[in-house]
Amino acid sequence: MNQLPEQDLPPGRHQLLKERLMTEIRHEDPARARSGNKWLRPAIAAAAVATAAAVTFVLLPSGGTAAPAASQSAVELLGDIALAAEHQRVPDGIRDDQFVYIESKFGYPTRGGGKPATVDPVHQREVWLSVDGTRWGLLQEDQNDKQLELDPVTPGNPTNINYRNLQTLPTDPDAMLDWLHENGKGPRSEDQNAFDLVGRLVSDSLLPPDVAAALFRATAKIPGVVVVPDAVDAAGRHGVAVARVDSGQREGLIFDEETYEYLGEQTVTLVDLDDGLKKGQTVETSAVLKREIVDKAGQRP
Repeated sequence: MNQLPEQDLPPGRHQLLKERLMTEIRHEDPARARSGNKWLRPAIAAAAVATAAAVTFVLLPSGGTAAPAASQSAVELLGDIALAAEHQRVPDGIRDDQFVYIESKFGYPTRGGGKPATVDPVHQREVWLSVDGTRWGLLQEDQNDKQLELDPVTPGNPTNINYRNLQTLPTDPDAMLDWLHENGKGPRSEDQNAFDLVGRLVSDSLLPPDVAAALFRATAKIPGVVVVPDAVDAAGRHGVAVARVDSGQREGLIFDEETYEYLGEQTVTLVDLDDGLKKGQTVETSAVLKREIVDKAGQRP
């Protein structure tokens, strides 16, 4: 693969950015998943009385009490979000040779090297993903013309997020829930892995409307899901979030309170973590600013 010039990034930084995104968009190797934390799928922070009960359950050691069913307010909110998703329009005549362009803001912790984790500043990110997964994509971070080519996806992986594969996903909520549990891989509980997969799909892809509606209705069936009334994404936009607590962190998906459009995600720690992150700290955040179809990698709408 011929990569574009790296221009002044520290050694290994580009490879790290690429590995992070490729883990996000393909999720092929559970062994690469982070242990006990979730760098990729930032989620929500904000105190809500309804969430407190969920914290009690999720923080219990393995074998403890299972998380309760999703709260009634979460079920109702996700029903409204699903209804809005059904009426969302996607461009007509999307071609296999086109690309999904996503512009976002992103911030996540840096871990490793025997040092305490630190939270990186929020930065701009653009990605171009092949519609059918067979063409080289592109990742650009930091707004400094530093780019990385992204490999075509491996055929047959059910969690490939190229648009053509997403068109094959279940449109029945119960079937979608089964699919989430079957394909949500990672070091966490089965329900949290399913919730993480929901976040990956809504953040890093273009979902067909009927698939998106089924996804949100299936999310309402995941135990432990609650509502956070006021959440803020990486762009500073306020919204309402559906959230879940696991491994000492509250993670959620933020939506516009009026249109139910997806805004972004955020993660807040609920306890001091072994890696040095502190209780109450916002450690991961994102905001999707634009999502369009373009004709080639590198082209902006």
